[in-house]
Amino acid sequence: MNEPVMQNSSSQVTQKSSQTSLIVYTIIAIGLALFIRFFIAAPYVVSGASMEPNFHDWNYLIIDRLTYDLSDPARGDVIVFALPGSNGRSLIKRVIGLPGETVRIADRSVRIVNAEHPDGFVLDEPYLDESNIGGMNDMSVSLGDDQYFVLGDNRKVSADSRSWGTLPRADIVGRVLVRLFPLNGIGILPGQSRYDE
Repeated sequence: MNEPVMQNSSSQVTQKSSQTSLIVYTIIAIGLALFIRFFIAAPYVVSGASMEPNFHDWNYLIIDRLTYDLSDPARGDVIVFALPGSNGRSLIKRVIGLPGETVRIADRSVRIVNAEHPDGFVLDEPYLDESNIGGMNDMSVSLGDDQYFVLGDNRKVSADSRSWGTLPRADIVGRVLVRLFPLNGIGILPGQSRYDE
């Protein structure tokens, strides 16, 4: 008669062990998911027309938070950042001007002046749609250390560095790594444009 009690006790130990394992694995999975979300990658949903034709409303993106811990943003990178002075509102734009450069906008074109190009060069922007060029204010902006100049690809409607100024490096969340939605637009580094200078 003692045997059934022994089996019941053994079965309870196995059940408790399984429950403990499930709790431990759940805590590890949640911890790993939170670590990835806050330190490696984050979701972002595009809202607005400022990056058309390359990004549209409701595009679902994954943002790489790690790359800019190891290297600097490059001209042409599409980034997500916290809008300065907005209590955490995030925007998506393209890096145009880098620290130490001067960005000159005139006659619907962007000229970059830097140490390698003291007379400047006109930025080739193959990602722009001719119908979206406009809204340009003639201006010249010199960037300090850790300051970036960013523009939307839809220049007619984009609120960007032309309207609110330079972007501090500390406000950059990361670069766009993957587009997951819409399904016909899935891709790695969507909208990316690199420059050899």
